[in-house]
Amino acid sequence: MNFRQTAKAESPGFQMTPMIDVVFLLLCFFVTSQLFAQWEAEINIALPTAQTGEIPQRLPGELIINITDTGQTIINGRDLARSDLGEMLAQLARMFPGQPVIIRADRLTPYERIIEVLDLCRKADIWNISFATTLPEN
Repeated sequence: MNFRQTAKAESPGFQMTPMIDVVFLLLCFFVTSQLFAQWEAEINIALPTAQTGEIPQRLPGELIINITDTGQTIINGRDLARSDLGEMLAQLARMFPGQPVIIRADRLTPYERIIEVLDLCRKADIWNISFATTLPEN
């Protein structure tokens, strides 16, 4: 006589808890990234156009320096003076070598102001610099 009962292996089915965790994390990521993109879009800057301009992939931790047509330097919604910008760039370069920087300057920005920001980047040993442009409208 066989007194042992054979246990049937039941399939675990569809696990909802891990799926909910993943969806929640994705939601948090996209909401956060949208907020950062919105902060930069709130600044009214008319970028210069370029035939070869393309929309680059955003790099993690990149710093966007906005320069208005009046020469104001705005980072993350804060208007920074030249000395404050230099200190911030130097601190970022010490903490994160190879820090990527994007300069978004209005097309009417005085050239001298753009060179001042570039000079501050060079003094802080920031070499990964890009300029934001837009494609011309057809």
